[in-house]
Amino acid sequence: MAKMMAVQVPKAGADFEVVERDIPEPGPGQVRVKVEACGVCHSDAMTKEGMWPGIQYPRVPGHEIAGVVDAVGEGVSGWTKGQRVGVGWHGGHCGYCDSCRRGDFITCQIAHQVTGISYDGGYAEYMIAPAGALASIPEGLSAVEAAPLMDAGVTTFNPLRNSGARPGDLVAVLGVGGLGHLGIQFASKMGFRTVAIARGKDREPLARKLGAIHYIDSQAQDPAAELSKLGGARVILATAPSSKAMTAVLGGLGVNGRLVIVGVDAEPLQVPGLLLISGRRSMIGWPSGNPIDSQDTLSFSALTGIRPMTEVFPLERAAEAYESMIGGKVRFRAVITTAR
Repeated sequence: MAKMMAVQVPKAGADFEVVERDIPEPGPGQVRVKVEACGVCHSDAMTKEGMWPGIQYPRVPGHEIAGVVDAVGEGVSGWTKGQRVGVGWHGGHCGYCDSCRRGDFITCQIAHQVTGISYDGGYAEYMIAPAGALASIPEGLSAVEAAPLMDAGVTTFNPLRNSGARPGDLVAVLGVGGLGHLGIQFASKMGFRTVAIARGKDREPLARKLGAIHYIDSQAQDPAAELSKLGGARVILATAPSSKAMTAVLGGLGVNGRLVIVGVDAEPLQVPGLLLISGRRSMIGWPSGNPIDSQDTLSFSALTGIRPMTEVFPLERAAEAYESMIGGKVRFRAVITTAR
């Protein structure tokens, strides 16, 4: 049987292993994807450290996958060998539970199919995915560009387009990192008056290059006061995983303003109730999205020229890519490629 290279976690908390495996065969309703690139995400720690209940080991992580359809299982329609496809965090839904019957595939995703957790992901030369988990990759996006959009991209694009903001509204992006550098681009291309908020003046040139028309240095300025001077934000997209930073910007929301949280840490948010009541302000969290949302993200990015900033590692250096990401040595997105 033909073999492939894969990078697996043998058990929770263990080091990555580079192994040789049989190339898997797709079952009914499944597709085999020849992986070309896979983004390395903080959420991969759930697989690496056993932070998600019920993971069966050994497990191959990775849920920012770009590749081509290599084989199609019985009963699959709409996908053919050679098509360029992506697979994201949403690894398919069951189609039977109450959540699915309501069209709430996000809840089903968490309960049932999560790529790189429920089944092996993209730290490998081939992977098997449910046909319902696939998104089509448009021309104009390389595999390295498309891979991070399957999670980091949809995680910022989807909440912005559903935030209630309209072209011309003031929208702030808190953080200019792996998520934030994409959030700024999406906000700008959606026609929002985009404000970037980050620590230090050194990030201002990049933020403006990405599309921000205002920059707030949260080390030297009060971000809430600065947003208020601009009229108050309709939306603040919180990509920086800092509850303290989120609390500091709440006062910069305008009337009916909304804080949309996509990056989190373990610390609770300190929220003055009067601040919310007095301006009809609100806070929501937003998960990434389903495969159609991912496909929309890819299409919008190809159309408008949005691209992730990446650092590329070969598959056999996946452990190095992961540690560089976890340690903050990769400023934006680390991507593993399978080309030998």
